[in-house]
Amino acid sequence: MRSRFLLCLAVAAAIPLPAQTLRDQVRSWREGREPQIIKEFAELLAIPNVASDTASLSRNARHIAAMLAQRGVSARLLENGKWPPAVYGELKAAGATRTIVLYAHYDGQPVDPREWRGGAPWSAQLREQRGAEWVDLAIPDSGRLNPEARLFARGAGDDKAPIIAILNALDALRATGRRPTINLKFFFEGEEESGSAHVADLLTRNVTLLKADGWLFCDGPAHQSRQMQVAFGARGAMGLELTVYGPARALHSAHYGNWAPNPGILLAELVTSLRDADGRILVKNFYGDAVPPTAAELAAVRALPAVDAALREELLLGGTEADNALLAERIMLPGLNVRGMRVGQVEGLAANAISTEAKASFDFRLVPRQTPAHIRELVEKHLLATGWYVTHAAATDAERREHRKVVRMAWGAGDEATR
Repeated sequence: MRSRFLLCLAVAAAIPLPAQTLRDQVRSWREGREPQIIKEFAELLAIPNVASDTASLSRNARHIAAMLAQRGVSARLLENGKWPPAVYGELKAAGATRTIVLYAHYDGQPVDPREWRGGAPWSAQLREQRGAEWVDLAIPDSGRLNPEARLFARGAGDDKAPIIAILNALDALRATGRRPTINLKFFFEGEEESGSAHVADLLTRNVTLLKADGWLFCDGPAHQSRQMQVAFGARGAMGLELTVYGPARALHSAHYGNWAPNPGILLAELVTSLRDADGRILVKNFYGDAVPPTAAELAAVRALPAVDAALREELLLGGTEADNALLAERIMLPGLNVRGMRVGQVEGLAANAISTEAKASFDFRLVPRQTPAHIRELVEKHLLATGWYVTHAAATDAERREHRKVVRMAWGAGDEATR
């Protein structure tokens, strides 16, 4: 969060980061109140933010609006019907001619509380690593925190960290006697993790209110070297949920194996028809619209700090896709990620059965000029060409009888890439 904090500070002050005097003052201010910052952050994290919990998302929005107001920011909610509201704020600077919008989102990824180790997902816990174990710590009332300690809670990184960083950057400016020299607007949405499907309408309705010279999206990762990073683009995303059908009821593998199609095997074949082991997407014409990185862009990513070898060591990777190609280059290409697969049971719950269905969840990562609509068209053509019967609703009994390979496809709204 420190790198995000300093970046937000630089934008808010509209001065170059090498202004060492200001950085020293801010560092001293932060070091003197680290426990207070973390405690306020823990209060924000305590509000659940799963997309399906609309009541809690509204609580998040109201809480963040109040936090902005405490900093002297004119704040209100931009209502969006039955969808989560956006938090809007404005802080004008005397004589300013430029306006920047700071963006983040307050909603989070889904979570299974049963898989959350050591307390509820939204009960923030400070921990430090001792050997191979993470040890719980109490948040002190004063003093410095271990810089290698971490706050564990759902949303502590993606994406409530930027919000607390932005707010404390404003506090730091005020404490050091500084004021922003550009107009600041704040736009914190609550629908990013579910695809921001209704945010475009919200932006259109508020186009005059949100007019600015530029937007800064405080939703990117810290660089693995821990240096501050400004990214000039992001891959688009397209979600897909698949259901592959087997027999109408589970069948004993000793009596029906090698005869009744196994949906787990069918799903595995489907996945390997879409993507090879090096990440190359095998769908015909998938790369046809993709804009490749320019020579200048490749030179820029190759000039980044070298982190790949250390990452492979840390992550226990004997090798990576594409024969250890650079991470920074690989994320400039389209991608297909298998988010999850489910069929039957394993270990103590495993049964000698042929399951009735198998499910998988994917996300496609897109580069400029690729559109979600065209990706959907290409993938469905690929499956049809490889013998699948494609439906977008639950398969009927007749469809299952008439076709050996039946797949139900449920697509997300998707969004395009920027570079």
